[in-house]
Amino acid sequence: MTRYEKSADAISKLTPEQYRVTQQNGTERPGTGEYLYNKEPGIYVDIVSGEPLFASSDKYESGCGWPSFTKPIEPANVAELHDTSHGMIRTEVRSAHGDSHLGHVFPDGPRDRGGLRYCINSASLRFVHRDDMEREGYGAYLDQVEEI
Repeated sequence: MTRYEKSADAISKLTPEQYRVTQQNGTERPGTGEYLYNKEPGIYVDIVSGEPLFASSDKYESGCGWPSFTKPIEPANVAELHDTSHGMIRTEVRSAHGDSHLGHVFPDGPRDRGGLRYCINSASLRFVHRDDMEREGYGAYLDQVEEI
């Protein structure tokens, strides 16, 4: 079983924006994220720990300005925390093993797909294309990603 964790080496490789988002609970500007319009098949993993977070088959266009997903690929890898920052009451989403700030989850997603919208910063993610999943150790999740 793969072990996912935060390491000083991984943190040192982050760009300033990735560091600000994942380690300082930042938010990238809406409409600017690298993966907002990505439609390729694959999975999204934590940029720090590599733990699998979301599948492309659960990604949808919500119009909010950030990549949106209906559910985590591996629920145990996503922690949800009460967040009262910025004068709002929200549910923060963090990676369970890497403790990276990912974004927030809201109850306004597609009803026919569970009703949730995981609104996630691209800066907290690394995309692994379906063609590379087996080689990178994510083959167990191939059945959760659409065919090419």
